[in-house]
Amino acid sequence: MRIIRLDVEYDGTHFSGWAEQPERRTCEGELRRALGLVLRVPVDLCVAGRTDAGVHASGQVASFAVDSGVDLRRVAKSLAGVLPQDIAVRAISDAPPGFDARRSALSRSYAYRVLAGPRSPLRRARVLHHPQPLDLAAMNRAASACVGKHDFTAFTPTKTDHVFFNRTVFRCRWEQRGDELVFGVEADAFLRNMVRILVGTMLEIGRGSRSVDDIAQLVRGAPRSAAGRTAPAHPLVLVGVRYPGAATAGPILGGAE
Repeated sequence: MRIIRLDVEYDGTHFSGWAEQPERRTCEGELRRALGLVLRVPVDLCVAGRTDAGVHASGQVASFAVDSGVDLRRVAKSLAGVLPQDIAVRAISDAPPGFDARRSALSRSYAYRVLAGPRSPLRRARVLHHPQPLDLAAMNRAASACVGKHDFTAFTPTKTDHVFFNRTVFRCRWEQRGDELVFGVEADAFLRNMVRILVGTMLEIGRGSRSVDDIAQLVRGAPRSAAGRTAPAHPLVLVGVRYPGAATAGPILGGAE
């Protein structure tokens, strides 16, 4: 059996997240349907990051096992013809033996875009409009406090399937890009809604309604109620996944889209 790697991009606006669900349109469901049509056999997909409803991806990775005789060029061409317009396989390749898109991943990276100031109608589907000014330096002090291994219980819903809440954050920072502020974060793995709650909490810090010192307490296992609101899903993009032998997980900042 061969292990096939898929590099996948999608607009999550009209998907109920990645994971296949009965009677709901999902990224996994559309991709499995398309692969079944092309390969004429059902496939079981592994995925690097199970994105939530409304979250996008420019660097998602999935994998599956298939018989050795498959022509990947034909598969790529056929998938382009049967997948809907809001999801695409950007690359297809043979993976090393034992490769698993989820278990083999060393880290995942996300980017979140915020527009502070006058709203932009043309960008409303991809950025969070924040009419108030934001203190970028304070937000970056908060981001720095998240780097390392911490207990992120405060940054995921109270009702959860998670058992362990420690995550290791490798990179975490805000960057001014034109008139936008872009939050980039790379970690070994993420809790459900973790990035969006981090953003919501840091926005409170940025507008002065929360102390930057709060973050140090929040990453020590504080309850969900102690952190900020969950930021909307539409500006969030999974931009890369890092595997052994790769130098980075992809362009967190300066090239997410």
